[in-house]
Amino acid sequence: MKIHARADGQGRPLGFVLTGGEASDYNAVPALLTIPVGKPRLFLADKGYDGDFLREELLIHGIRPVIPPKANRKNPPACDFRAYRDRNRIERMFNRLKQFRRVATRYDKTRKSFSAFLALAAAKIWLPYFVNRT
Repeated sequence: MKIHARADGQGRPLGFVLTGGEASDYNAVPALLTIPVGKPRLFLADKGYDGDFLREELLIHGIRPVIPPKANRKNPPACDFRAYRDRNRIERMFNRLKQFRRVATRYDKTRKSFSAFLALAAAKIWLPYFVNRT
């Protein structure tokens, strides 16, 4: 099972989409964009999301794709690597989620129980932002 996440600019999780391990990454994008939070300006993703159809769909919706092209593309589109540097926040978010052993090892057999614990782990990541740290 793959976890596709939508995060804010600080790398805090906003929502998740679970797909099968054999499914292509860009098939999860429509579900990610329907998560009821603000419209993103940028779509930061890895090479697994690279595809002309996805890039066109994002541009139609006013979202700028920041996706490095796959190595085997004949005419690779330009990628804003300065903006792509912010993707490390997303990777660090996945790292914080996988510090929860139950998420990293996927003990849960059903999609429902796994997504429930994933939501619980995301809530725990958000908690420090609601506590007064003065």
